[in-house]
Amino acid sequence: MTVLVDDPLIAGMAITRTLPLHESSRRLRELYPECPRVYGVAVMSDLTRRRWWPLHEALTTDRLREMFQIGALEMDSPVAAAQQLAATVAHVVIGRVIPLLVLEGRAWDSGLENLWVHADSEGAIDWVGVVDPTLRALPDDPFFGDRTDVGAARFARDGMVRLPSEAALTTWVAHRSHRALNPLFATIVDVSGGAISMSSMWNIVGAAVVGAATHIPLLARSSELVSMRRGQAVLDALVGFGLPVRGGQRPREGKGLLN
Repeated sequence: MTVLVDDPLIAGMAITRTLPLHESSRRLRELYPECPRVYGVAVMSDLTRRRWWPLHEALTTDRLREMFQIGALEMDSPVAAAQQLAATVAHVVIGRVIPLLVLEGRAWDSGLENLWVHADSEGAIDWVGVVDPTLRALPDDPFFGDRTDVGAARFARDGMVRLPSEAALTTWVAHRSHRALNPLFATIVDVSGGAISMSSMWNIVGAAVVGAATHIPLLARSSELVSMRRGQAVLDALVGFGLPVRGGQRPREGKGLLN
């Protein structure tokens, strides 16, 4: 029996105007109702900002250093702590948007300046929000319907931008995620004293994309073929940017994990 959880942060959202992102996030939360913050994001204008902070602050404050130091102390392993921190950052930026991409052919902006994170009482990141709720979507998205007489500007005001193809959408997701993750990973290398390499972190990204694209069809009973095609297209774009998201090994306490 599925247990529906009344999450206080979600219940406290003050949504004055329902946008496509609100509807998509609700559907994503329904994939895992026992833990409704696992999928979907919040819209920052709907929330009070207690315990929220903009992700770009990770580049100018000691937040990542503190998270790494706490993890290294708890796990007694700088390598494991750096891996965990890189996996957390990868999930915030790209791991969260992939489920919506593979399931509905939609994506929010995963750029660094658009993302905020919520911290629990111990400082760990447990939810993600966006400042700009506009979604990019495929030309055949049901939102556009038969409204051929409505211009792109009107769609944008309604929270949707139509991209010309699946390739354009997956490349855009890869590009925005790359631009966000690259400086975050460089910061993790710095604060961890190089405990793991940038290449290892991009391999974690590859595993996150594959994992989400594999898992979502099981939860949603949606097309595995479509999900894997879109996930692989994101990886193709990242590879095109010169990023090692496929193959190789990333260290994990003496064991290798292959993508």
